[in-house]
Amino acid sequence: MPTLNTILKELKNVPVDRLEDLYSIIHSLRANTKKSDKKSKRILSFAGSFGDMTDTEYNDFCTQIRDTRNNLFDRDINI
Repeated sequence: MPTLNTILKELKNVPVDRLEDLYSIIHSLRANTKKSDKKSKRILSFAGSFGDMTDTEYNDFCTQIRDTRNNLFDRDINI
């Protein structure tokens, strides 16, 4: 993994007429990180949702979900 100093040295070699493109790329990376953080927080808010279930209840739930998915999403393709 390159260090910050390595990246900064490479940035010095970017032609002036490409700086706007470079800025856009860097900015898009930062924006995606923020979106990703929001999404991660939203997903992690469900952590522990099944903690109050017994093992039997959880296994029954997983079986029911699997069966429902198999029935809803038939993978046989008739062409």
